[in-house]
Amino acid sequence: IPTEIANIHEGDTVIDLGSGAGNDAFVARSLVGETGKVIGIDMTPEMVIRALQNNQKLGYQNVEFVLGEIENMESIPNSVADVVISNCVMNLVPNKQKAFNEVFRTLKTGGHFSISDIVSIGKLPNTILKAAELYSVCVAGAIEKGEYLGIIKSAGFKNIQIKKERKIDLPDELLLKYLNSEELTEFKQSDSGIKSITIYADKLDEGTCCETNDSGCCGSEKN
Repeated sequence: IPTEIANIHEGDTVIDLGSGAGNDAFVARSLVGETGKVIGIDMTPEMVIRALQNNQKLGYQNVEFVLGEIENMESIPNSVADVVISNCVMNLVPNKQKAFNEVFRTLKTGGHFSISDIVSIGKLPNTILKAAELYSVCVAGAIEKGEYLGIIKSAGFKNIQIKKERKIDLPDELLLKYLNSEELTEFKQSDSGIKSITIYADKLDEGTCCETNDSGCCGSEKN
């Protein structure tokens, strides 16, 4: 859950990418209070409607939900958010570079994001990466961890940190729908796999030094 370590403060403006029915947005609202604002964006009309209905029941005046794509958030102005959060959504976006460029655009200077997502480690069989059924567990569409971090860095973010990381073990019964027995054995014996990660990064002024890693290189990724 990205809100756990998102450093959201009272009065902040928060954008929730892929807000669904609004669960994380409402958690963020409890943190920003009456003086803050939460904007949820989702590409599915049905989910936006459900989130609006849920918000109507809760009676929040400073939470809004908009229909849109993360790769092109034209309804959200530049430099409006203190914090951007997202929970297992970015890996499903076809053009991740455009999506992170949009995150950078909508964040204020000095703002940051906290994003939970799924990445691959090593080379995964194409049948797993392309399997539509695995989208339900945010696996298909995942890219390699190093590539994912590289996209974030090229969008302009600094102080990129992996705050949480854990391996996801997919059940053999599911994998055998896409792999034969020999391929399954080979896959399990390899170093390849799927991990859940929560990433934090800052949008800083040019020339502003962020927290450094052990080598003293500002803006390097930390594990």
